[in-house]
Amino acid sequence: MFIILEKAVLGMAFLRLLSGSIEIFAAILMLRFNSVEKALMINSSLALVGPIILILTTTIGLVGIVGDISVMKIVWILLGVAFILIGVKS
Repeated sequence: MFIILEKAVLGMAFLRLLSGSIEIFAAILMLRFNSVEKALMINSSLALVGPIILILTTTIGLVGIVGDISVMKIVWILLGVAFILIGVKS
């Protein structure tokens, strides 16, 4: 018996695995350099990765369900993501 995965779900999961791998690699680099200054630099660079992954994952998910939900619901989802990004940025 084979499990058939939707392409959107597979893409979203791949991006989350990539994001987690980047986070683990960043933690290893922090330990390797053993410097607060460098750890802060690495951590700051991760601030770019999170929102990018969030936007890409949400986009893939929306493309996957675009035919199943109304345009108004898509607008609300996009507005919610925008609020998350604005809240994190502040």
